Parts: sequence; C-alpha cells; structure tokens
Amino acid sequence: MSTLHDDEVVSTPDLVRRLVAARYPAWAHLPVTRGPAGGTDHHLFRVGDELLARMPKTGWARDHAVADARWLPHLAAHLPVEVPVPEAVAGPGDGFPFHWSVVPWLEGAPPAPGDLTREGVRDLGEAVAALRAVPVAGGPVKEGTSRGVPLSRLDDDVRAAVVASGDRVDGAAVLAAWDRALAARPAPEGRWIHGDLLPGNLLARGGRLTGVIDWGAMGVGDPAADLIPAWGTGFTAAERADFRAAATAGLADPADAWDRGRGWMLVQAVIALPYYWDRWPEFARASQARVAAAVAA
Repeated sequence: MSTLHDDEVVSTPDLVRRLVAARYPAWAHLPVTRGPAGGTDHHLFRVGDELLARMPKTGWARDHAVADARWLPHLAAHLPVEVPVPEAVAGPGDGFPFHWSVVPWLEGAPPAPGDLTREGVRDLGEAVAALRAVPVAGGPVKEGTSRGVPLSRLDDDVRAAVVASGDRVDGAAVLAAWDRALAARPAPEGRWIHGDLLPGNLLARGGRLTGVIDWGAMGVGDPAADLIPAWGTGFTAAERADFRAAATAGLADPADAWDRGRGWMLVQAVIALPYYWDRWPEFARASQARVAAAVAA
C-alpha cells in the first residue's frame, strides 16, 4: 500500500478488526472493509453497514478523535446538517500509536461541481452561519499557524509556497490577492469554525447538503476560514453569490471577511500544491484549480 506522508502509519482491515474486537466486543462480529478515501489525515474502514472506523495516518491527527468526542456533540446540537459524533474512542493498542474512533456511517457523497442545487448551495452557507453562532465558551482557540489564526502569521508560508509552486500558479496574481486579504480588517472576535470545508468533507443527497464530516481543523478562530467553499467547490458566479449571502449573514464585517476568506483559500491551496504535487496528483491539481478560482473571482 502506497503512503501519502513520510511518517504515515498504515492501517489495515485486519488491524481494525483486532482493535474493534478487543475494545468493543459487541461489534466483533461485524465485517471490516476498506472505506472511502480518507483524505490527508485518516484511513477509513467500514465496520458493518452502520459504522466507520477513523484511523489517523500521521502525528498531526493524533488528537482528532479525542477532540471530536469532546466537541462534536456540542456542535451537532446547533447545526442543520448531520455530523459524525463518535460512538466510541479508543487509545493506542496492538501496535497502533494513536487514539482512533468509531463514528456513525452517514449516507451521502461529496458533491462534484454542479451536484448541489441552488438550495444546496444555500444549505452550505446556512450551515456555516449556524456553526458561527454556536456559543464559544471554553472552545479550543486556534493557535500558531493553524487555520483561523490571524492571516499575517501565514505570510511567510504562503510566499514560500508561491515560490515553490513555480509556474504552476500565476505568482503575481496570487500575491496581489494575498496582499488584499492581509489588508482586510482582522476578525473582531473568534467563532467556531470547521476549518476545512472542501468538497471531500461535505455530504450531499439529491442536490442538498446533508452532512459535514472530518472536523480535525475545528476550533475557535477567524470565521472567514469557513468561506473557502466560495472558491473551492466549483461554484458558478450565481452560486457563489448565493453562498456569500447565506454564509456572511449577520457578520459585522462581511466585505473584510470575504477578502480574508479568499486568503484562507490561498493558504490551503497554495501550501498544499508543492507538497502534494507528486504525492497525491489529483489533490494537487484540485488545489491548483482552487488557487486560480480564488485569484479570478
């Protein structure tokens, strides 16, 4: 099995079967099979028909299961879409070094461009606004250079990634858009954010948004970080306008937040581009398209 990261921990159905049987005997009879592609952070495995095991791939995801168990019940109670609240969280064992979780299997599929109806686009914007309205008391404040901190902390990383990307991006246009994002007024206060609202972390059925998954980047920070679907989901101009209206409703600084949101799209896409160009070409090319969308629209 090829790996995505140099330090990746590889999980297999047999390992997950042993771990589930040892920790949760009531599920020991359920078949374990490989699930959908787990993105950059996790290997996913179906456990029977109604459960999904999430196995971190790398050290940066080591605390995701514990954070999910702590915060997703609180967030889910306020959101208009399904959220994979863990049913069980277990610590390291049988040679596996990280906490891992078992969550409910949520029906739906990540939307490709054009899959969401106009109502589905508004669903997404309304979910962003609903998350932003959840009380933040005690929530984990974003730190360092993680998504949701002041954009200025990412300045060196973005400029270095533009250089490393070479002619894969229009460097001058990217930096012009980035400078505009840096010039926007900072967020007046931190709000709950998902932090990674790319299509792979959305679930849709019949053109409507039904779920949001993979909450590893959640926390309290700049709410503009959750505006990235405007440039990351293949929206048309009309759909982008619908999303903007719903997602920025109630913000004290909608125009500045929109500029910062564009900056967050550049942070995510430009930094990913050189790292994943050879490791995960499909994701890198999608990042390249997101950079172009953020610069153009």
